[in-house]
Amino acid sequence: MAIAMQADARSVKTKGDLRKLRLGGMVPGVVYGKQLSKSATVSIREKELKALLRSQPNAVLEMEVPGQGKHSVMVADVQRDSLNGVITHVDFHQINMNEEVRANVRIEATGDSAGVREGGILSIVLHELEVQCLPGAIPEQISVDISSLGIGESLQVKDLMLPQGVEVSSDPEVVVLTVLAPQKELDETEAEAQDVEAKEAESRSDHAQHEEISTST
Repeated sequence: MAIAMQADARSVKTKGDLRKLRLGGMVPGVVYGKQLSKSATVSIREKELKALLRSQPNAVLEMEVPGQGKHSVMVADVQRDSLNGVITHVDFHQINMNEEVRANVRIEATGDSAGVREGGILSIVLHELEVQCLPGAIPEQISVDISSLGIGESLQVKDLMLPQGVEVSSDPEVVVLTVLAPQKELDETEAEAQDVEAKEAESRSDHAQHEEISTST
C-alpha cells in the first residue's frame, strides 16, 4: 500500500531562498518521470522525509504533484551536507506500478552462528543489495540466516533466499558475509620479536634514505 507524501509547490531558486526554505524545516526536491508533463520542483517536510528514510526508504509514495495530479513515486536520490549530514535535496521518480524498478535493499543477518560462538568474528561485507522487481514487491530487507556458518565460512549472493519475483544483478560469487577466525593474541616473545623486526625495518629504511641522499650529493 502506497504511503501518502505531502509535496508543496516550490518557486524559490536562489541560494538565499533555498537556505530560508531549509531553515523553515523544508527540503527542496524535484519530481520527474515519463508520465509527467514536466519535472516539478517541490518542497517536502524534513521531519516527514527523515522518518521515511529511516523506516521505509524504498516505499512507494502517493504524491499530489503540484499541477499534475496524484502519482506513484519513489525516492530516487538524497543529497546531504558533507559536514553535518543534513538533507539538502531529494529527487523523486514517478513510477509505473506494472514496470520493474531497481532499489537497494538492506541486508540483515539473523540467527546464531556456530563460528561466532567459537570466538569467530562476523564480518558483513555487503550491507545492501541492488534488486530488480515490481515496485510493490520490493522487500524491506533481505534476511540472511547465519546459523550454519562456521569459522572461515562465507555466504555469497547466490546463497541468498529472495522473495518470488525479486532478482539481483550482482555477481553471484560476491561474498555477502563471512565469519573470520579470532585474532590471535601475541605472547611476550612474539610481541618482542615483532617490535625488533619493526625497528630493524625502520633502521634499514633510514639507512637507505641516507645512502640515497649521499649519492645525490
